Amino acid sequence: QVHLVESGGGLVQPGGSLRLSCAASGRFDSILSMAWYRQAPGKERELVARIVAAGRGSTNYADSVRGRFTISRDNYKNVVYLQMASLKSEDTAVYYCNVRVQRVINVEGATATREYWGEGTQVTVSP
Repeated sequence: QVHLVESGGGLVQPGGSLRLSCAASGRFDSILSMAWYRQAPGKERELVARIVAAGRGSTNYADSVRGRFTISRDNYKNVVYLQMASLKSEDTAVYYCNVRVQRVINVEGATATREYWGEGTQVTVSP
């Protein structure tokens, strides 16, 4: 089991900034990737940003947030961050942390992968 705890959501005015954090804990051998998704009312959940845990951490961003949001991670603490700047009302949504982990399941080194989701944290951008 892996537990994700998100923090940092809240109310901010347009043009403001917020920093979301997500800490992963539980049973896993390594994190493969970490991501932030969001879901606005009446819309499907969408990928906001993803970062690979290995190496330098390659990233992917939704077109709507590229240049404004930055995803980063601390592999030692198993924490992923989403720095959000120049926030718009369109960014209002519940933001969900997503972590993909790998576990070694036998002595031969076979592995299994699993995805886990946080409960979500509300981000509201409004005057």
